[in-house]
Amino acid sequence: MKIYIAIILSVIALAAAHIKYSHEIAHEYTFSDYENEFGKKYADEQEHLLRKSIFEANFEKIRAINSNPKKTWKAGVNNLTDRMNTEINALKGYNRALAFKSFKKTFTAPSDIKVTDLPTSVDWRTKGVVNAVRNQGGCGSCWTFSAIATLESHIAIQTGKLLSLSEQQMVDCTPNPQHCGGTGGCEGATQELGFDYVHKIGGAISRDQYKYTARDGTCQDAKHDKVASIEGFTKLATNDYDTLMVAVATKGPVAISVAADAWSFYSEGIFSEDCGAVIDHAVTLVGYGEEAGQGFWIVRNSWGSGWGEDGHIRIAREKSSKDVKCEVDYNPGAGSGCEGGPSQITVCGECGMYSDSSMPFGGKLI
Repeated sequence: MKIYIAIILSVIALAAAHIKYSHEIAHEYTFSDYENEFGKKYADEQEHLLRKSIFEANFEKIRAINSNPKKTWKAGVNNLTDRMNTEINALKGYNRALAFKSFKKTFTAPSDIKVTDLPTSVDWRTKGVVNAVRNQGGCGSCWTFSAIATLESHIAIQTGKLLSLSEQQMVDCTPNPQHCGGTGGCEGATQELGFDYVHKIGGAISRDQYKYTARDGTCQDAKHDKVASIEGFTKLATNDYDTLMVAVATKGPVAISVAADAWSFYSEGIFSEDCGAVIDHAVTLVGYGEEAGQGFWIVRNSWGSGWGEDGHIRIAREKSSKDVKCEVDYNPGAGSGCEGGPSQITVCGECGMYSDSSMPFGGKLI
């Protein structure tokens, strides 16, 4: 009897592991199934027909990905499958801060720490210093979700207390006079600007007190008490595999930027694709590991826990810095940069994830 029960449980577990993408391959999965699964409601019949056509086109792309035996990852339907590329791009809301100069110092890997001496895997989620994944909604506030997640973790590492801090405070209040990463708020900014604001204003407010609305609002930071602060932040050496590896292994999660055009269909596995060179999304690196000989980075996104692997994506990691490939973005003004930035930039790593990284230091409770 015990053996029989164990077999049943194993079958259930196996089914659960594949449920995320099995129906994407099946022909019988329909737009009506999608509407029911994700609770979709549309304004009128015209929008319903539009969303249906977008879903069906995206569904074919998902099936094609999952039918390719060379892929190391699986695609799946999610809350974005009925959205146009322009709508998904608006969610990213991030252009890289090429001209940002007010950071206090640059972090480089200490000479006495070698990448080969680091643990084979690091996952800050298992250490009680990372909150559950959140959803930025229809606001292009990825930059603040990346900054806040990184702030929360470093303050927890340094104080022993994991707080939930307000993304809306950053959306409403962070100055962006150079239009770094966008024009500010839901129209985009950078994690560095967010860190700098929290340092200069004297602290961050709790999420319960300053609730997230997914839209631009008037700054209310003077009406709420600050609960934690930082002494400043560091930028990591640009396009440096070793520095990023040492930082996430020894210091904590790192705010990074990526080219995320190919991410919308991701469901599970180790992601490896031609992402292009336009850096357009801000996320948080929370660890790394290896599976069947393939290294990967663990990246926390802000599209909700229903996307990817419980809101995360595993991105293919090179064996060493010698294997890192780079691309040139010849039009950074279209996808990254402050006003007046350079005419071209180099981005390295899978999805350009080594190109712009930062983290706070000196976290403290107030």
